[in-house]
Amino acid sequence: MNFKKLDIQDLSNWFRSGIKSESEWGIGTEHEQFLYNKKDLKRLAYNTHPGIRQVLQELQKDIWKPVFEGENLIALSAKGVTITLEPGGQLELSGGNFATVHETYTETMHHLEVLSELGERLGFYNLPIGFEPFWKREDIPWMPKERYKYMKSWMPTKGRLGLDMMTRTSSIQVNLDFSSEQDMIKKAQVAQAFQSVVMALFANSPFTEKKPNGYISYRSKVWDDTDNDRCGFLPFIFDKNFGFDSWTEYLLDVPMYFIFRDEKYYPANGMTFREFMKKSKPFEPTIEDWEVHVTTVFPDIRLKKFLELRGADAGGLGQIAALAAFWVG
Repeated sequence: MNFKKLDIQDLSNWFRSGIKSESEWGIGTEHEQFLYNKKDLKRLAYNTHPGIRQVLQELQKDIWKPVFEGENLIALSAKGVTITLEPGGQLELSGGNFATVHETYTETMHHLEVLSELGERLGFYNLPIGFEPFWKREDIPWMPKERYKYMKSWMPTKGRLGLDMMTRTSSIQVNLDFSSEQDMIKKAQVAQAFQSVVMALFANSPFTEKKPNGYISYRSKVWDDTDNDRCGFLPFIFDKNFGFDSWTEYLLDVPMYFIFRDEKYYPANGMTFREFMKKSKPFEPTIEDWEVHVTTVFPDIRLKKFLELRGADAGGLGQIAALAAFWVG
């Protein structure tokens, strides 16, 4: 059997494979919530009662299939929709791909109603806000995901606020399809140009540790001091030669967090993906490695097989619907 070694064109073509005809276009939203114990307002830990595992177990009784890492229930999935955990237990719904804003609104409303009803039964509140308003970084419980252990050790080497980003921020994002490389370029450039407007319009993180912090979006401040290799504003989006290839070149030079093999994570020790491709031992690079690496950069605009527009602080149902409407009209 002939084995074709992964090359840079394969990586670029991974993004091209996301091209859809306009008739297939949709809009999706992803949004996060902080969960607090009603008795003491502490953030829910994984194994407490109420706790994050318990929340996932109760939600699973609806339509969801469980996703485990070892013995730990870490996510739920159903028909292209997922509920996942951010490092500090922020509960994230990555919604479906819908034809209209009205449908994503209905999906979000149902999710929030289910979460509210569950909170009444189990004894927790959900709060959609961009930055943790009550607790210090060291007060936040961590979720039992191996991926986050590597990120936790890496973040302090790159910026002062990376651990705050992981545990004390929540956001809304909108996902859009594209019909060609040129269509992707146009949407990415417009979205990048309007990010500061979106950050201002949807600013919702003015409190830190029970006091005003002097910002309307402290979450945006946190991102500015997280990791310049993989976060923030990307000027090359406005270059004349911007496209799938230049995005691929950007990602090739971003340090990897880890390599995932046989259900285990191995540290990459700062090796870039470009360096990884030049090595064949102990692991041969695969397209699955690339798919993982794509998810470990966090700029304002992120290209996958669709465009993620990531600049808004977390907010309630109205803000989630408004952000979707802002981007699609």
